[in-house]
Amino acid sequence: MQVKHKIADQVQAVAGPLAAALGLEIVDVEYRKEGGRWVLRVFIDKAGGVGLDDCEALSERLGQELDRQDIIPHAYALEVSSPGIERPLKKPADFLRFTGHEARILTATPFEGRRRFTGRIIAASEEKVRLLVEGAELEIPYAAIQKANLVFHWQ
Repeated sequence: MQVKHKIADQVQAVAGPLAAALGLEIVDVEYRKEGGRWVLRVFIDKAGGVGLDDCEALSERLGQELDRQDIIPHAYALEVSSPGIERPLKKPADFLRFTGHEARILTATPFEGRRRFTGRIIAASEEKVRLLVEGAELEIPYAAIQKANLVFHWQ
């Protein structure tokens, strides 16, 4: 496992309980080098959406805990934010929560002859998501998914 993925996993483990105590969920954690500096991004959400106060509260608590545990041995920038309107779908619970919404899915290898799918989430289980794609139902195992996001349509 690459070091940056290991650090992201460790941060996820530390951030989860801190977020839960604030009524928040961790959507994703990214740790990468950008413009010559390391950036740790933690994306959070809650029912009704997150605001600046939510981001500040978690950022303060998480920053203190990461400093205490010394998980990241060098300088980095911590950013806590909303996942945005086209939020990533990472866990089976995400797909279940957004049943009825449109999603865009990219599979790691071709599935049913293609890799890109856009459709309405009609069901989700622990193993797979069922989409309505171009009038047909399609079940995609989570193990086949490389990336998934909600789709937002501007009115």
